[in-house]
Amino acid sequence: MPLAARRPTRRILVGPVPVGAGAPVSVQSMTTTKTSDVDGTLAQVYALSAAGADIVRVTCNDAEAALGLARMLPRSPVPLVADIHYQYKLALAALDAGVHCLRLNPGNIRDARQIKLVAAEAKARGVPIRIGVNLGSLDKDIADQHGLTPEALVASAQRELGYFAEVGFEDVKISVKASSVPVMIEAYRQLSEVTDHPLHLGVTEAGPPPGGLIKATAGIATLLAEGIGDTIRYSLTADPVEEARAGRQLLEALGLRERKSVDLIACPSCGRAEVDVIRVAQEAQAALAERNLPIQVAVMGCVVNGPGEARGADLGIAAGRGKGHLFVKGQVVRVVPEADMVAALVEEAERLVAEGADARLAAADAGAAEEAERTRLALLDLQGDDPNAVSERVELIRKDLGTA
Repeated sequence: MPLAARRPTRRILVGPVPVGAGAPVSVQSMTTTKTSDVDGTLAQVYALSAAGADIVRVTCNDAEAALGLARMLPRSPVPLVADIHYQYKLALAALDAGVHCLRLNPGNIRDARQIKLVAAEAKARGVPIRIGVNLGSLDKDIADQHGLTPEALVASAQRELGYFAEVGFEDVKISVKASSVPVMIEAYRQLSEVTDHPLHLGVTEAGPPPGGLIKATAGIATLLAEGIGDTIRYSLTADPVEEARAGRQLLEALGLRERKSVDLIACPSCGRAEVDVIRVAQEAQAALAERNLPIQVAVMGCVVNGPGEARGADLGIAAGRGKGHLFVKGQVVRVVPEADMVAALVEEAERLVAEGADARLAAADAGAAEEAERTRLALLDLQGDDPNAVSERVELIRKDLGTA
């Protein structure tokens, strides 16, 4: 029996990723690192992207997190959502950082004036907001009136939508999450009847696998089979890479996303890029598409950050001063001329599948890692620490938060 037809919804854009209005159901996850740890967080973002995440959420819970967000955005391979709790000024700071989307919980930013100010600023910048309702943090008056019920979740979302409407902001997606699967399913069913905004599906606090996987799949798959839902997140007590993989596998199992043998990720290019990343990625995608190689492959613009950020991928290549640096699981194994980057990547991919990662790491060219490190240091010396000019955004955020 086929799935029910997808519910018609509006479309929003989270960075370049469309959500709603028939766009492919997207997969989301959230980092578990401190956002102030830029390199560590970016490494996890790349690992999530390699595992199938289309959008990644990061916490923006203090001034240092907002500054970290500004620093990592130019280097992220996927759109980033800032998770905001309690402090509306951090939402404004995240907007100044250039974030692709905000997530606001109506249960912990309750001042209508603050909510409308954030919505107005998001509207001015063309940045969408997710209304993230959680059964565990409802407004007291809503909880008193409705109890911990699906109706309470829907009422909270509608109140927030009302505030947004007052400033003419409509670029919204909504989640109404509960740890109870039946409550979550019924809340989304009710919400789908009263709004055409795209819906973000999830069972909150699902717990560790395997139980968490079962609970999340039960709720998310039920709604997707009914045609409800435009983007999904598994909330597991586990490495978030497991969330991304589970989400992708579920969508493939339901026929909602095309099954791919090779999962190619690429950085979006930034001030450090040494090659035309888009061109190289397209050439690599075309070459690898013809081969049945079930691996994750990364194409990175520079050797300064590339191997570390994309160490979650099975294989990757990073550019640096006319050469390509091939890496397996984040470790450089070969250095090739820039013109041979794609051919070398395909060759190494075939060897990796045939021989395994341990064998390819053992067969690394002598001196490859040292040459990559010399190139990395030379580029740092040439380009400095801030080729993406994020210092101006950082100073702006400090002024916003009164920490300048």
